[in-house]
Order: sequence, then structure tokens, then C-alpha cells
Amino acid sequence: MAEHRRSGHAKRAIYPGSFDPITNGHIDIINRGIAFFPKIIVAVLRNPRKATLFTVEERLDILREIFRKQPAVAVHAFDGLLADFAKSQGARVVIRGLRAVSDFEAEFQMALMNHELNPSLEILFMMPRARYTFLSSSIVKEVASRGGSVRALVPASVAARLREKFRRLGRS
Repeated sequence: MAEHRRSGHAKRAIYPGSFDPITNGHIDIINRGIAFFPKIIVAVLRNPRKATLFTVEERLDILREIFRKQPAVAVHAFDGLLADFAKSQGARVVIRGLRAVSDFEAEFQMALMNHELNPSLEILFMMPRARYTFLSSSIVKEVASRGGSVRALVPASVAARLREKFRRLGRS
């Protein structure tokens, strides 16, 4: 790692995801990742085949709002392959969160494929803090859609956006 840092190859990491919505678990991984990388690119995949609650533009706005005072965090959307996006951003490390053993198989498969597509790309798996191991965007949306409080699970601004989104959809 020290050699990579000296040569400039480990200055940027990418943390990709749908972030629909971002949770405190995601934020925990990003904030801890900054200790290792002076720049983390939070990358939102544009995937028209995946049904999401928030549009890509809404998710980008939410992320930019949350990280507006953190110059070490950049927020971008991307299309296509993560391996290609990483190369275009000059990043050699992709950060992925693992909550449970059940996440490992799919993450491992994606990591191998990304390394095959871009051999200089390394995947760094990070475990969330114990209090976030159960947390997922899907669970947050489920609770919020039924009128439950998600204040301990997401930033206050995200909780407010969820309430408003479900109110408009007539689901809470």
C-alpha cells in the first residue's frame, strides 16, 4: 500500500452503489474510508432496468447535500461498467461494504469480474460497524413506506425526503 500511495495510484477510491437512499451505514463506510484515501468518489450507477424510489438526480442531490462540507468526497453518476468508470476517474481501488456472509458471494463474483475487466483495479471490502450490519436501503424504504421512523437509520434530510416521497405516492 505504501508503494501505491507514493506513486499516486491510491489517491482515489470509488464507492459505488444505488444509494436509494443512502443510509448511515453507507456514510460510516465513506467516513472511515477517508482515513485511507484522500479522495472518495461516491458513484451512483444509472441503471434504467432497476426500479428506484429516487431518481438518479435526486440521489445525487441528496449525496451532495450530505457531503457538501467534506472536500474529500466527490459525487458522480456513471453509466456502463464500474471497471471503465474507475479507469476514467484514475481510481485503482473500489470500496465495497459487506454486512453479512450472505453479501460475500455476489460481491466476490463482481470483484473478480471487475478485476478481469481492469486488472489494475483492487477491491477493498469493508465491514460496517456492528450497529449497521442489519441496515439496507430496502429496509429503510420498507419502514418509511409504512410510516415508521427511520431517523436512527438515515440522516435527517433523507428521512424528510422519504416522508415527502411516500406522502406524494400516498403510501404513508
